[in-house]
Amino acid sequence: MSRFRMEDGWKLSYIVMERNLLCFILFTLFSFVITSFIDHNGTHHYTYCVLGAGPAGLQMAHFLSKAGRDYIVLERNSGPGSFFNKYPRHRKLISINKIHTGRRNREFNLRHDWNSLLSDKPDLLFRRVSAEFYPPADAFPLYLSMFVKELDLRVRYGVDIGRIRSVQSASRRSYILTDQHASEYTCSVLLVATGLWVPQKVQFIGSDLVEGYESISTNPEDYRDQAVLILGKGNSAFETAQSILGSASLVHMLSSSPVRLAWQTHYVGDLRAVNNELIDTYQLKSLSGLVEAPLEKIVIAERKEQGRRRPDGKKEGRGKLYLTLKKYTLNKNDPSSGDVTREELPGYHIDNFPMRKPYDRVIRCLGFRFNFSIFDRSACPPRSENAKGRLPEVTAWYEGRNSPGLFVLGTAAHSRDYRASAGGFIHGFRYTARAVHRVLEHRYHGNRWLSTRLPTTQLLSWILRRVGEASGPYQMFELLGDVILLRGSHCEYVEEFLVQALPHFTSLSGHEVSSHGLIVVVMQYGKKKIDYLGRGRAETDWTRAWQSNFLHPVLYYYKTLPTEEEMKRRPQGWPLPRPEAIHHMVEDFLTEWDGPMSHVQPLRRFLEHCIQTDLRAFYAESCFHAALTHRKPPLFCQQGYLNQQGVPRNNQLWERVHNAGLTPAEQGATGTTGANSAFPHYLAPAGAAVSSGLKLDF
Repeated sequence: MSRFRMEDGWKLSYIVMERNLLCFILFTLFSFVITSFIDHNGTHHYTYCVLGAGPAGLQMAHFLSKAGRDYIVLERNSGPGSFFNKYPRHRKLISINKIHTGRRNREFNLRHDWNSLLSDKPDLLFRRVSAEFYPPADAFPLYLSMFVKELDLRVRYGVDIGRIRSVQSASRRSYILTDQHASEYTCSVLLVATGLWVPQKVQFIGSDLVEGYESISTNPEDYRDQAVLILGKGNSAFETAQSILGSASLVHMLSSSPVRLAWQTHYVGDLRAVNNELIDTYQLKSLSGLVEAPLEKIVIAERKEQGRRRPDGKKEGRGKLYLTLKKYTLNKNDPSSGDVTREELPGYHIDNFPMRKPYDRVIRCLGFRFNFSIFDRSACPPRSENAKGRLPEVTAWYEGRNSPGLFVLGTAAHSRDYRASAGGFIHGFRYTARAVHRVLEHRYHGNRWLSTRLPTTQLLSWILRRVGEASGPYQMFELLGDVILLRGSHCEYVEEFLVQALPHFTSLSGHEVSSHGLIVVVMQYGKKKIDYLGRGRAETDWTRAWQSNFLHPVLYYYKTLPTEEEMKRRPQGWPLPRPEAIHHMVEDFLTEWDGPMSHVQPLRRFLEHCIQTDLRAFYAESCFHAALTHRKPPLFCQQGYLNQQGVPRNNQLWERVHNAGLTPAEQGATGTTGANSAFPHYLAPAGAAVSSGLKLDF
């Protein structure tokens, strides 16, 4: 009995030792992994550092995580999307959240979902946190938290980076980020997604008397019966004005430029209809007004009323605020230091000066700018001349100018398409973040830009599918485009390339351009100024497609890649240089571009011109006849019927194709006369011919 117990005890001790040894090995391995990322000085090493856990930073984190890369997201606040915890101040987003589109095509639906980020999970959409068309701002941090959790993204909160510097070694350049605890993070590639959160200010005499959008009260009752002047005419300014219209005695708005309406400019950053109620009260003369003047030339001066005292007997602390012009002030150095004289007020010089009455409050609503202060001279990208220096200057692939390995994402990278496309907004930069990731994958990991190899005979249908549903080129019009590399009997279809970087296409994507040339498909608005609500605002005649005013596809054909010099000399308003041939697909009210006469037939003829190949579809007997009578049958027959993949003659199939809205084959191509006798008359207005008109080697 005792021997049995001793043996059991020995076995139990052995098992315990074995378990302890296993724990020791696991602990040693874990410690080795940790120390491989953190050296003895407390420095953390990563391949990619993403600065900021807003929508742009998390979008990039998803792509890096999906590719299995070594990365970390650093966020100074306690949760993702902290900007939306405060802004917009009046808590309504102006980004469209259209849930019901009548379509189940997820790619198409993203054209009208301006808040969701891209992922492989079809249900990871913003609609899960809000069903409102203009959702509340509080919903966005909730969505981003859900995005982080469900995709298991690596985010470190409470890391406030105060300094960024670069170090150049013999082999590579790296970036060192220092936080509030003097801890350092070193990375080979820095992805800056901090957004714009530093208030934009304009210095003028008396600017210290002005309240900021970032700190004003959002309670309308605090403005009861007050005269308010708002500096700025963007969405934050109009959002503020709209919130106090019912309580303030009057609201005036002043900026250096007139109001720009988004429905006129097609730029979503301009004034949106959801915020423009003050325009009604201005035009209908109900104590609201819009005025233009350079902010640098104005003066805000305080003038206390003589003898006015509070109920406790003390003098009134703050008087009325007057707007005057610098040229009228006698004490030009600091007129805000005391009362202004009657001679210094504009009403003394111009008796009907529009802003001659005093104001109770002046509010600054001029937007935000990029935070350059955290960058050391060795790492700081220069200020872009675009957007009045508020944004960093980046290359066409969003790498900081003179800062190799530093990429700018999101709103901060908007200098590439400022006031032109949607790159400063979520529904735009979610696609440019994906484009930057593809650049990174090729540069650092040797993975070519994603492409699809197609038989040339399928090119027409592929283009029609893309222009009818693709959301990237649709949202980032004139900035992202599909590049088609022609290679004779087949082609490579490269989706959503950065068209401003087209001269560097091969080095960025890894794809070569052959002697057959390339076609670039982009979405464009017309450049002609028209009345966008007047008659005749839309073009419906496909023969005048180049005069389309609204968003429509445009195809550029080049024999070789454009050069950097050609890009600089491109016509004003053009996204690309002049091509060998260009084709506009006439604008479509439904934005589907699937009309057989108006869209499909002209597009096919353009493609045939570019590739010098008949792209018509043929029935089996026509291919059989061509094989017997011609040395080189049409390409469709070569890749179909003669490759044992022919399309049989079938009237029922014809009817299904016609009902589906697909392009029917031409009568001359089918080799039959009874398939559809009305077909030649149907195509006659489109200028279609039985023959393609090309010199084919038959």
